[in-house]
Amino acid sequence: MISLLITREADYALRILRTLSEGGQVTAAEITQRELIPRQFAYKILRKLSRAGIIAVNRGAEGGCRLAADLREKSLFDLMAALDLVELVNACMAPGYQCSWRQSCGRDCKIHSRLAEIQRSLDQELRRHSLAAILSGE
Repeated sequence: MISLLITREADYALRILRTLSEGGQVTAAEITQRELIPRQFAYKILRKLSRAGIIAVNRGAEGGCRLAADLREKSLFDLMAALDLVELVNACMAPGYQCSWRQSCGRDCKIHSRLAEIQRSLDQELRRHSLAAILSGE
């Protein structure tokens, strides 16, 4: 089974941001039509992006969505965190994880140490790419 780092939800979020990065206010219906995103996904993603302060959503007859953050200052890591998609290379990377092997053996785990290095590298790489750069193809 293949597990994707950039999920369909993250892809749809990038598409939403692509439309909003053109400026102005756009309705959710316009976004779904332009970016070929199923409506139910779009609304879920818009709520998450709004909660994270990346976009602003105005309701009502004159409503719509617009960017609320500078995409040059937001990274791919920030987007994935907003969508609750930050991936861990192993369960032992989770904060507060209680490793039964380390508790039983009473020493550091070399596997954990190496995986922690990989996790830091992955997170750092995701933080290195701004959403603006991704959207513009820089």
